[in-house]
Amino acid sequence: MTSAVQMTREAGVALIRVDNPPVNALGHAVRAGLLEAFLEAEQDEQVELIMLYCEGKTFIAGADIREFGQPAQAPILQELTLAIENCSKPSLAVMHGSVLGGGLEIALACHYRIAHGATRLGLPETRLGLLPGGGGTQRLPRLVGVENALDMIITGEPIEAVQALGLGLVDALFDDEPLVAGLQHARQLLAERASVRRVGQMKMPTAPAEASALIEARRSVISRTEPDSFSAPRCLAAVEAATRVPLIEGLQRERALFLECMASPQRAALIEDFFARRQAAKNR
Repeated sequence: MTSAVQMTREAGVALIRVDNPPVNALGHAVRAGLLEAFLEAEQDEQVELIMLYCEGKTFIAGADIREFGQPAQAPILQELTLAIENCSKPSLAVMHGSVLGGGLEIALACHYRIAHGATRLGLPETRLGLLPGGGGTQRLPRLVGVENALDMIITGEPIEAVQALGLGLVDALFDDEPLVAGLQHARQLLAERASVRRVGQMKMPTAPAEASALIEARRSVISRTEPDSFSAPRCLAAVEAATRVPLIEGLQRERALFLECMASPQRAALIEDFFARRQAAKNR
């Protein structure tokens, strides 16, 4: 296990802790550590439930920007989220702070999710010319419906915890420390004999005809208001796949579309602009 990810056990709960300051970014060391920790907890006969939480001011707040433009190192995020979701033991994500991008995709792969009342959750990849490439385009519509998923994915705007609760994106809110609240909820799940609940296997809550109409309407809006956007139409195509094919096929489609975005000059320009703005803010 890496220094950024550690696992301990309290009674039947495996506690997987991410500590990668300042924002618990989802770099290679964190991805590798998480995969190792979940596999170890899976094989531990004394573990009945796996709980993921983070130290510091936030849950996993997204990708590690130092890896932007670099060759992908295994495990890639899609592989990690699929491994988490496929665990045979229930898993709980305990979220606080900013749960963005890959951080939210990790949470979607867990079987249960709770969030601090001040948490903000979002998939902002379109702002960098990308699409959610860790299964977000496939799992989010299965959980909150096509219209809500499109709103989050296309706009990139985060939502507040109360709204996430109303959408069913999180199961409960808390106002205590993540570790304390998480253990309390974990014990409740164990007492209820909660079973594994895989988002990727959930039935799409939006009927096929309605989903098609929503996607076509959004496609029309994008062609009119964002005619030069490279990533937005590909986000639509990925979500459309979620409405038509099983998870594994949808993930393959998502990955292909993600790689198209990665190769786009628009993505390169947006990320260059992101770094320039970041440096300018530091120099103020």
